[in-house]
Amino acid sequence: MTEQTSAVAAAIEGELRLLDPEVRTTPALFEALLHPRFHEFGASGRRWDRASMIAAITSEDAPGPRPITTSRMRGVQLSDDVVHLTFDTESKGRHVHRSSLWRRTADGTWLLYFHQGTPFTPDA
Repeated sequence: MTEQTSAVAAAIEGELRLLDPEVRTTPALFEALLHPRFHEFGASGRRWDRASMIAAITSEDAPGPRPITTSRMRGVQLSDDVVHLTFDTESKGRHVHRSSLWRRTADGTWLLYFHQGTPFTPDA
């Protein structure tokens, strides 16, 4: 179920920005969307924190951004300052279920606090 509140809309906008190739290749834009205490359990099985994620994205040998297709994005506002999003992505034949928690900061900005990706095989 999706609650179309302004908070959910802000979280969805932030999530889509994080998937934008321009944001993924511009360190300042990318890190501006991550909460200071950001952490992730990646689809690779790796645990990430804010510093390791920024380093991986901004590394000179990081692969260029791949086209990513999103589907079934929905959100629910859990409290005044927390939104939970779920969605699926597909990139180069790899499908991943995704879950994100977005937190509103004291200045009203919505930042990605937690993310988890779980690979899956689509139903035949």
